Amino acid sequence: MNIPINPFIRGYHSFHIQRVAVISYDDRCPVTYLPLHLSQNHLLDEQAMYRRCIFNDSFALITEGQDIAPELDALCGGAGTIQAVLYSIHGDDNGVSTHIGDTYSEESAREVVRRLTFQTGHYSRCWEISTAHVTEDAMRYLCEMADTQTPTGLLFVAFHIPCCPAIGVKLIATPWTTDNLLHVEGITAEQLRQEHLDEDVPASLMGVLHQAAEADVRILILDADASALDGLALYQA
Repeated sequence: MNIPINPFIRGYHSFHIQRVAVISYDDRCPVTYLPLHLSQNHLLDEQAMYRRCIFNDSFALITEGQDIAPELDALCGGAGTIQAVLYSIHGDDNGVSTHIGDTYSEESAREVVRRLTFQTGHYSRCWEISTAHVTEDAMRYLCEMADTQTPTGLLFVAFHIPCCPAIGVKLIATPWTTDNLLHVEGITAEQLRQEHLDEDVPASLMGVLHQAAEADVRILILDADASALDGLALYQA
């Protein structure tokens, strides 16, 4: 089943680093990349390099200078030599774990992740999209919200852009995922959606706001002169 792609999500997220051994085992076959078994995680990189090992589809075990439990030995059908140790960087891409690249040290891998996650600040949290992504009723709803000073309690507020017909929306307590909302507001993402339904938030606006908030967008500008966002539904010509 194809997973719908949220057009507001940019780049990879939920990074993790895995140490893997590069194993040669047959001149007719390419090398294989496998993590060491948990029982050998304590070994330093230099204690793994150029050592004989056994392996299966899930892990490798260094046999040279190491005691291997018989039950683990029985699980491994391959044998080879570790030629290198790499630190593989993986990131979530629309719900799929994707291999991004490798480094030769954990420190270097962490630096790559730091740069990719922009830990010194946030980016892509303000978006300008076409008003065609919501209905005319939804735009009227936002204009009325922007005209009132009464808190909505809906985790979003609308505001006017000076000298411009565009409307801005400030999204609160993002991302609107169940894990985060339970921690911040004590509700699930589905409960928030139901609250919006109960308060008659227009359906087209709900679709846009929930997708944007799931991607941790904080400011959303709806402007008739802005470009349409590929992958986001259109409601106006």
